[in-house]
Amino acid sequence: MTADVETSILRARQLINLTQALTERLSAESAAFRAHRAQDVAAGMAETQELANLYRRESAQAKAAPAFLTVLPADVRDSLITATRDFEAVLAEHASVVDAARQVSEGLVRTIAAEVAGARAQGVGYGASGRATEGDGRAVALNRKA
Repeated sequence: MTADVETSILRARQLINLTQALTERLSAESAAFRAHRAQDVAAGMAETQELANLYRRESAQAKAAPAFLTVLPADVRDSLITATRDFEAVLAEHASVVDAARQVSEGLVRTIAAEVAGARAQGVGYGASGRATEGDGRAVALNRKA
């Protein structure tokens, strides 16, 4: 085995390990969201972000110089393909679960804001001019992004 092949195998195994670690991490996060334990996800957010950045960097390098893939033995190439397919499936599920959690959070924020605005908007009576005075003039700020 030549040095190029050995280097390519090491690089591919590193990418496989990274992909599998990120897949496991996202799977655990999805399970936490499904169990209504978003606080468990927040604790490991930095580690997930670091893994995602490493994956993005490594996959960009592989895409920029795909020649190393051509010299890989079939079993290593198949492992890389399997790890990537598993990752993509888990990533799609994770995106769906995170979107559902986001929609729930935004719905709660909208409901609370509507309640606060409704409580503040009640008229307070008539002013000196004989017109009904407005309710509390303070605005309720609502950011629709969670």
